[in-house]
Formats: sequence, structure tokens, C-alpha cells
Amino acid sequence: MALGRGQSVLWMPPVLLLICLRLGTGLEHINYVPQLSNATLAGTLTQSTFTLEQPRGQFSHLNISDFDPIWLVVARSNAFQNFTAPQRVEDTPVPADFPQSGYYLTLMAHRALYPSSQPVNQLRVLRVGNDTSCSATMRGCNHPLPGPGPYRVKFLVMSDKRPVAETEWSNDIHLLQAKAFQAAPGSRSAGAVVIIALLSILLTVLLSALLALLIYTCYDTCGSTSISGQGESVCMRRYKPHHLFSPPPAMRGS
Repeated sequence: MALGRGQSVLWMPPVLLLICLRLGTGLEHINYVPQLSNATLAGTLTQSTFTLEQPRGQFSHLNISDFDPIWLVVARSNAFQNFTAPQRVEDTPVPADFPQSGYYLTLMAHRALYPSSQPVNQLRVLRVGNDTSCSATMRGCNHPLPGPGPYRVKFLVMSDKRPVAETEWSNDIHLLQAKAFQAAPGSRSAGAVVIIALLSILLTVLLSALLALLIYTCYDTCGSTSISGQGESVCMRRYKPHHLFSPPPAMRGS
């Protein structure tokens, strides 16, 4: 009598069943939530970047080797639930895929870069979106983020054959937004600006006319003035003494 598919699963040895379930689920869960950096850094959030705390000591599991790449998955908040871990490194989504898929992988590292302890004077953070020189089609490019978000991130560990482990998704991350320029209170209206411009033009014309009149007057005065010799020029009225006055001929004959 042939066994059904469900019965064949029940008759499967427990070890083999666990292996099949392991291959089906694929990823080991790491109880860690990525966090924004709480250090007093300038620019923890900008219009195209944000800064995370490094996940120090979170990947010291037996099934994670020192050579397994650890990726940071960046996703839009409305698309993170659609994320499917790539089965091969060659299938890793790049920033150029972000507008369509809503997620990509960046900042590849190894667990040796995330030790459980660090020197006191050493600050370890991850600045997401900080590389303006790489191409968006390059695998692992840390390209500037295209908008204010919100975004969510998590860490994904992959081997050369399949995904190995993943952390929790972070909370929503909102970037800074550029504010539109607003006129200061009490600023002039468009009509007032036009009136001021016309008055400025009229004042310029008036000043030009006054300057032209001043130049013309100066030129006219200087051109009509005679140049005298040394000393002052004196104007005298003509005077005729009375003893030089000659009477008319009729009076002389009498």
C-alpha cells in the first residue's frame, strides 16, 4: 500500500526532518535591533545619510565563519517586508535596484570588524549613504540615500552558498528634509516691490537731470567770463564836467 505524502513525512527520521526544516527556513535569527548612533557626532542624520552603531559582538555564532560576509540591508519602510535574502552573492541587489525593489545591500564586512569590545578612545560607527564616488550599479556601493525615507535596516550574514543569519529590522529612520524658503514676517508684497523699483528709477532720472543741469550751468558761466590781466577789472561810468559843457549856438549869439 502506497503511503501518502503526509505519511511519508511522518515516517522520515527525526534528524533528516530537522535538516530539511533547517534548509527550508534558511536563516538563523540574531536577537539584535540596529540602532542609530547615540554619540555626540555632528551629522548623525543628514538629508542623504544616517549613522548606526556597529553591531559589536553580535556574530560570534558557531555557524558563522570569519570569512562569511556581513551585509547591511537598507529598505524603505513600506517595502522591508517584501525583502527576500539572495541565495548567492551574485544576486545581491545594488542601489540602482532601489527605486524598483525598495531595498539593497551595502557596507559588506566580516565579524572581525565587529569585535565585542573596543578601545575607549575609539569610536566605531557605520555611516550609511556616505560614498558619493561609487557607481549605483556597483555591488556593495554605499550610495547616498535618495530621499527622507523612512528607512529600515538589518544585518544579513551570507556564506558562499546561502544566507546564514539575520538580525531584527530597525525602527523607522527619518532623514532631515530641506525646508522651503519662507519670507520673513512683515516682508513687502509684490506691489510694494514694484512701486519701490519705479521710485528708484525716477530718483535716478532726477539725479541725472540735476547733474546735467549743474554741468551745463558751470560750463556756461565759465565760458562767458572774460579773462583780465593782473589786478582787478574796474568798471567806471562816463562823466562829463559841467565847465566843459558847450551851450547851444542860439545862446552864444545873444
